[in-house]
Amino acid sequence: MIAPRRFLPSISSLLALEAVDRLGSASAAAEELSLTQSAISRQLKTMEDQLGVQLIERNQMRLHLTPAAKDYVQTARSAVQNLAQAALRLKANPAGGSLDLSILPAFGMHWLAPRLQDFARRHPEVTVNLGTRLNPFNFASEPFDAAIHFGRQDWTGVYYLPIMREEVLPVCAPNLAPAGFDTLNILRAAPQLHLQSRPDAWERWFELQGQSVTGLHGMLFDQFSTMIQATIHGLGVALLPSYLVEDDLNAGRLIKAWHGPAISLGSYYLVWPNDRATPEPLRSFQEWLKAQLNTDIAP
Repeated sequence: MIAPRRFLPSISSLLALEAVDRLGSASAAAEELSLTQSAISRQLKTMEDQLGVQLIERNQMRLHLTPAAKDYVQTARSAVQNLAQAALRLKANPAGGSLDLSILPAFGMHWLAPRLQDFARRHPEVTVNLGTRLNPFNFASEPFDAAIHFGRQDWTGVYYLPIMREEVLPVCAPNLAPAGFDTLNILRAAPQLHLQSRPDAWERWFELQGQSVTGLHGMLFDQFSTMIQATIHGLGVALLPSYLVEDDLNAGRLIKAWHGPAISLGSYYLVWPNDRATPEPLRSFQEWLKAQLNTDIAP
């Protein structure tokens, strides 16, 4: 049930309050909203009268939000942003729903993107909007219906749909170690390349090989794509998902730096919040994804 009308200020008043809080003055808020300062003041006074609460402290011609108003404006800002996002989704796809999906760059580019055309063909009523997030986030404050997550089931407040187990391989350029490294100690002494979102990957890999190591250092990258290029150009040894380097291994641009079996450090999941109803576009995507996974593992 929607709250009584008296508790719902106008959009104009909310925008004025948000702008004053963010910009720090009525003049700046007026300039951004193409209004006069007196119009901003009237909007704020109207909201105060409607809610019966003081929102603004007026001191030497400057406006300051009261502590209570500062708490209120955070929720109001999120509500206005959500309303704007909903309007954009409606404009982008007036005939059907939309799915806002957070993806991981490498997985999105190499695994998901080649398959999305099939989803679009099967569900033309759904518009898929993609955004990038590298780490878990709060669904209440981000404009996403679901996300692709890598690692363990350690994202709180969500449901999980397993997608695939990732296997990683140590790889390097042929000129760095033409036949790979003979021992783990030699490999450990080589320059290692690290991914920002997986800072302990090498330590975990060595531990699974039976060696406990700490304090490994080397170049740090925020995405696999740049780390792969650095590896090809001989800057170090990288621990990379096998599905990302298959072509480079076959073409001889990279070689296996260690000839042991591939090791898994985590899995990919589709996750979505467990405290709200599942929208129909997300339900369609889940069913399509399950069918894709069954197709991928079929003999």
